[in-house]
Amino acid sequence: MAHIYLYDTTLRDGLQREGMSLSVGEQIAIALRLAEAGLEYIEAGFPSSNPKHAEFFEQLEREKLGESKVAAFGMTRRRGVSADQDPALRGMADIFAPVITVVGKTWDLHIEKVIRVDREENLRMIGDTVSFLVAEGKEVVYDAEHFFDAYREHPEYATQCLKAAHEAGAEWVTPCDTNGATLPTEVARIIREVAAALPNAKLGIHTHNDSECAVATSLAAVEEGARMVQGTINGYGERCGNANLISIAPSLALKMGHEVLGGRLEQLTSLSHFVAETANLPPDHWAPYVGHNAFAHKGGMHVAGMLAHPRAYEHIDPQLVGNGRNMVVSELSGKGTILSRARDAGVDLEAEPEKIQEILGRVKELEHNGYQFEVADASFELLIEREIGIYEPLFELESYRVITERNGGDTVSTEATIKLVHAGERIVSTGEGNGPVNALDNALRRALVERVPALDQIDLVNFKVRILDADRGTDATTRVLIESGDGEGTWGSVGVSENVIEASWEALVDSLEHGVRRHSRSGAATTA
Repeated sequence: MAHIYLYDTTLRDGLQREGMSLSVGEQIAIALRLAEAGLEYIEAGFPSSNPKHAEFFEQLEREKLGESKVAAFGMTRRRGVSADQDPALRGMADIFAPVITVVGKTWDLHIEKVIRVDREENLRMIGDTVSFLVAEGKEVVYDAEHFFDAYREHPEYATQCLKAAHEAGAEWVTPCDTNGATLPTEVARIIREVAAALPNAKLGIHTHNDSECAVATSLAAVEEGARMVQGTINGYGERCGNANLISIAPSLALKMGHEVLGGRLEQLTSLSHFVAETANLPPDHWAPYVGHNAFAHKGGMHVAGMLAHPRAYEHIDPQLVGNGRNMVVSELSGKGTILSRARDAGVDLEAEPEKIQEILGRVKELEHNGYQFEVADASFELLIEREIGIYEPLFELESYRVITERNGGDTVSTEATIKLVHAGERIVSTGEGNGPVNALDNALRRALVERVPALDQIDLVNFKVRILDADRGTDATTRVLIESGDGEGTWGSVGVSENVIEASWEALVDSLEHGVRRHSRSGAATTA
């Protein structure tokens, strides 16, 4: 077993993903969560590239990150300028970060066309930069940009670039598959050859996902001697993304027997969801290891096999990575699925087989009418409660009304009024929103949040509307799917009606009721 160091670049390379932007506060929150999860290196980006980065580094210096090391990112010295006179290098030497990651050129295309120097000067730029930073007391990680492209054309010179950094004192030398074009077998061969040429160097690997191979190439590099893996949470990054550390970590530990994250693999699912939600991106339900559907079983035969023995259709115990098993409810479901999902909801149906058939029949009837419970676990648990007679509503609805008004200009306003009864008291509440569902949500929360504080922890993550019988035009039946979360997990709810607002209301209420029940099961007080 070898210790594999994980180097996270979500806050630099990950932020190059199109549409991804984080405030300084959000970056701090992610950095703290990465440290909590055991990431050894947290790359924080270019210290002086813009005011936001400068503020981030200033605030990050005041945070306690445990054993995690902060890395600043920069480039080799400029041509024609000594390292100690290069303002960018001077800034990196003065910053608090103990680690400096330096990216340098390796490929003739970049040496000749981008920095416009000869090969020997490029080697001097690499060596001068690393030796200067090491003399300033920094741990240097050298990233050889476009290394694999360069190695294919001139392997000896590409290796010399790594050797120049290593001999100048770099702690790590990292071949980078910057274009994401190299396949796992080729990465394995090249890393094996580099390891033989530089037997005393500590090798890392940095890959991109343009060929859908970033995880595989990273694992292949480790098999051949790399001991640092660079990547991002959820594989975020430019173009098709970077190597996904969320998939790499458990593969290294559970498949290859290496030591990673100090054994804190059980934090991976919550870490993945936290970063996604902080970045305002929907979690990938089909993500390996940590996705909501990573251990989902739908077919009756699969479910029966799972109930007989979990290894029948699962490659690991989902709890090892902080995930859980999900028996998907649909028209394909059998008795095993209903039993398992009822048990998850705290209901034991073993002694009531007739109820199982009733619930299964009700599921098939509702799915025939347009409901879809395989993505609406919240609505299904509430359906079980209703069918066996233990359902207790969060409130009793008297009525709701929604008014949308457009004035003479371009402004459209929506107002919702809700009349309900909670704990025997009648409540009338009004809320405004940017649409009818948002207005209803605001009015409902305003009515109940002081009485049910758990509502304040529930956020709408996704909202989907689908027309089920488009041939009927505006009179068609509508299915609304709502996904909500509380920072610890997500759940789905469904509503179906010929009226889109009523379908949305049904899904909204199911979502909130389920969230309150989750909070209650965690041991917190939810009602006043």
